[in-house]
Amino acid sequence: MEVSRIRALRGPNLWSRHTAIEAIVTCTDLEYSIGNLAGFEARLRARFPELPALTPDAEERPVSLADALATTALHLQAAAGCPVTFSQTTQTIEPGTFQVVVQYSEEPVGRLAFDLAQQLIHAALEDGPFDLADALYRLRDLDEDVRLGPSTGSIVYAAVARGIPYRRLTEGSMVQFGWGSKQRRIQAAETDRTSAVAESIAQDKDLTKTLLHAAGVPVPLGGTVRDIEDAWKLVQEIDAPVVVKPRDGNQGKGVAVRLRTREEIEKAFEAAQDISRDVIIERYIPGHDFRLLVIGNKLVAAARRDPPQVTGDGVHTVRQLVEAVNADPRRGEGHATSLTKIRFDDIALATLAKQGLNADSVPDAGARIVLRNNANLSTGGTATDVTDDVHPEIAARAVAAAQQVGLDIAGVDAVCETVIKPFEDQAGGIVEVNAAPGLRMHLQPSYGKGRAVGEAIVSTMFDDGDDGRIPLVAASGTNGKTTTVRLIAHLIGQQGLRVGMTGTDGIYISGQRIDTGDCSGPRSARNVLMHPDVDAAVFETARGGLLREGLAYDRCDVAVVTNIGMGDHLGLSYINTVEDLAVLKSVIVRNVAPRGMAVLNAADPMVARMADACPGDVTYFTADATHPVLATHRAKGKRVVYVDGAHIVTAHGSEETRYALAAIPLTRNGAIGFQVENAMAAIGAAWALHIDPATIRAGLATFVNDAGTAPGRFNVFDYKGATVIADYGHNPDAIAALTQAIETMPARRRSVVISGAGDRRDEDIRRQTEILGGAFDDVLLYQDQCQRGREDGEVIRLLREGLVDARRTSYVDEINGEFIAIDTALARLQPGDLCLILIDQVDEALAHIAQRVGEAG
Repeated sequence: MEVSRIRALRGPNLWSRHTAIEAIVTCTDLEYSIGNLAGFEARLRARFPELPALTPDAEERPVSLADALATTALHLQAAAGCPVTFSQTTQTIEPGTFQVVVQYSEEPVGRLAFDLAQQLIHAALEDGPFDLADALYRLRDLDEDVRLGPSTGSIVYAAVARGIPYRRLTEGSMVQFGWGSKQRRIQAAETDRTSAVAESIAQDKDLTKTLLHAAGVPVPLGGTVRDIEDAWKLVQEIDAPVVVKPRDGNQGKGVAVRLRTREEIEKAFEAAQDISRDVIIERYIPGHDFRLLVIGNKLVAAARRDPPQVTGDGVHTVRQLVEAVNADPRRGEGHATSLTKIRFDDIALATLAKQGLNADSVPDAGARIVLRNNANLSTGGTATDVTDDVHPEIAARAVAAAQQVGLDIAGVDAVCETVIKPFEDQAGGIVEVNAAPGLRMHLQPSYGKGRAVGEAIVSTMFDDGDDGRIPLVAASGTNGKTTTVRLIAHLIGQQGLRVGMTGTDGIYISGQRIDTGDCSGPRSARNVLMHPDVDAAVFETARGGLLREGLAYDRCDVAVVTNIGMGDHLGLSYINTVEDLAVLKSVIVRNVAPRGMAVLNAADPMVARMADACPGDVTYFTADATHPVLATHRAKGKRVVYVDGAHIVTAHGSEETRYALAAIPLTRNGAIGFQVENAMAAIGAAWALHIDPATIRAGLATFVNDAGTAPGRFNVFDYKGATVIADYGHNPDAIAALTQAIETMPARRRSVVISGAGDRRDEDIRRQTEILGGAFDDVLLYQDQCQRGREDGEVIRLLREGLVDARRTSYVDEINGEFIAIDTALARLQPGDLCLILIDQVDEALAHIAQRVGEAG
């Protein structure tokens, strides 16, 4: 078994809506059926008893080793606690070769599971060892390391529940919610509204206390010192038990409480100075430790925190009791679990010593043994929810403290006997205000009910009913999608919205190109969705990006499919037929929002059938108003777009809106059929976005299809009385559409300049010149700069073969180089001639033509 081309599908894709690992797996004749491998399945189950029954994804074939690999990779993740359910194994046209797809929840975990599954399969084949426990440990450990922590996760899950899209910006806790201009960002429990100034204040415990005192919030007396003598002097002035802590600290690090003797002060001072040069000494307030969580201007949760402790049983030592408590599956290392293991370190031993105990002491039954004086969960403490008990005065003081520091999300630490009555009635107070507070004590308290703090944070970032989405249009098809995308973007822009657009020649924001090259894949789309100045997005969606990664988004508002034709890279990546291509292109339709719209070409049977997979509504378009698909759709009261004489018409029931073709320069008064189709598709998309007819008309009238706005899309030049048309058409269907359009344009003599892309099938390259040979007098052939895997001269040979039976062509020439071919064709032109130049290097070729036109005056 050979595994190759492993890649991650990071969005909805050809196979499913799930993120997944996809690989090409080649099996030998024996491995095509595991029935040929004596004892293999039994050996596999002996090493992985939880593996379910192995079944093929197609009933007509046996279970292959590829099927076993997919099932194993999936269920290793499931056994490790990952929420995955989907895998698929599809046989390709190559004998023994399969496409294996396995869902993942975290990409590194999915990749590791795939690697471990291969090792497990190999061990079963060779009857060798496989350590299942170690494999599952590695998967769990990696999953815990890379997945979102409980605080960030709670916010993400709350956003997902509201339909708000999200994207992790780092491997840590930096997350973007929403798209474009509606985006918001968080890092753990900090939002993009949490200022650096407020965070700095919160880290400076002394400054925080000064500000709170100025606001009338009760705080403990104390001060800041830098040496032990000043520290001891301050302790004597306070003349009460004190707390020693670093001025800049978090998570309870370096904090010691209830200290009185100089020896205690010296040890605590040294520990605090390891963290911060400045050390705070303040009066110890007796009572319980409470965490009050303030979000926005509300107290949303409160918990009483108790220090890490064990209860004696008269039998076990303190060390053994701690080990028993740490065996609780809710306790783990760090913050990924609801509780943290109790640290049995020097601080714990020192705390025991104060109680006259050590690690090997056996406490009496029922004796409460404290392992630390602070109650932070990060050191093994526990939390009890007391949200419903908080007195309004305490809640108001907590909110005031957060606002005085300037935090939109704050963990306010208070010490008092109870939260049932105000601080003033019990000598309690606020001791700290924390930025980026941990949320797990409120999400999964040790005792009491969890609170919806993630939802509360999301509610401060997005108003009710706001899902953080901007209008998103995806367009695909064999031909016309680039022009359609540009026209849709132009129509949306007429509303005053800033439009982000991707296509085969770059990324555009509000009409300005910010990136060049083929940007029709998911990476470019993600860049647009991250851009803060984008109010709407229009994405050209090419086959390559769909195959490599899937979609960059979970769903779109409008999906436009122009057509499905021959020659669109068939034979690559196991997309061998137009039916395969149609299934791939339909991915955008299958991921239309439930209230969204698919705009589909009714005249193309494969496109029309995509309606069955659309979760939203469908608008059909075609020039023929009597087309059965369109007519039936209209009879059902659905939306349609068609041509009636000199108008494009949109109809929904009895309501009709007309758009004069004469007022759509793109179509040249309706003479260019494929541009009429592009206009219909764009009108259908704009209609779906609720753009009013007057705005659509204005956009259609002002859309300019020149080399500057739509490079390589039927760009027309006047050259010494001749007409020159430059286009990027590069497959038989595009050539046929161009030929049909040009035949409506008068010309004394017609010539064409053409090359061929080497990554097309032989028959598709020949077919291009077969079409051109019936419509053009002169054909000039040139070789692309990049042959895309072909031998030198091979494409030219195939193009010549397509001209063998040419009905019209009388002159054929071969030119070495694209620009020389262009110059040669231009030099042959006479007034009244027409020349179609099928360009390869779009920007460079258009600039070259424009230069020659300018030189001609």
